[in-house]
Amino acid sequence: MKYRIVFFDVDSTLVTIEGIDILADGNPQIVELTNRAMNGEIALEEVYAKRLEIIRPTRAAIDALGERYVASIVDGAQEVLGELQTRGAIVHIVTAGIEQAILPLASALGVRNVHAVRLQFDDDGSYRDFDRRTFLTRSHGKELVVRDIRARTKGKAAFIGDGASDLEAKPAVDLFIGFGGVAVRSRVKENADAYVTDLREIVRLLW
Repeated sequence: MKYRIVFFDVDSTLVTIEGIDILADGNPQIVELTNRAMNGEIALEEVYAKRLEIIRPTRAAIDALGERYVASIVDGAQEVLGELQTRGAIVHIVTAGIEQAILPLASALGVRNVHAVRLQFDDDGSYRDFDRRTFLTRSHGKELVVRDIRARTKGKAAFIGDGASDLEAKPAVDLFIGFGGVAVRSRVKENADAYVTDLREIVRLLW
């Protein structure tokens, strides 16, 4: 593999849904905040805590989201991630999504390295807070996570994602591939090193 370390976003990249919008059950305020953040119109830290405070997802809702993620895997994702790892790539999932919901998806895709945001719940399963120490809930958070991983792992790196928060990681990798198979975001399409709409196309770019 030309690129030994391969980073993937989750929502609208490995799955066809946006997890936060599923939790919001169509709340238009949440959908608007998510779209504005993904399009780069407002900073992620301005919307992250606000969305969770509005939704206050229960542990049961997060478990259900995990099931939705597994049922919403993008066409070709299992095939591509399996092939990359067979060829020797080290695959990481890097997302501002909720760790407890992402882990079942990562397991289904055969990915061990998961970097996501852990939620905290009270004993009755009600929402308490999120891990506020993580880089992933703020602007350029993915870039910081990627740089930290690369400092410990040798080799060229690539990042695949659909949103503005993914594009922020571009300076930290050797190749940024924009993905438009679920949602096309103009800023990403215009600034990516390469742009694909079928996840299977990334194999030739990385090989």
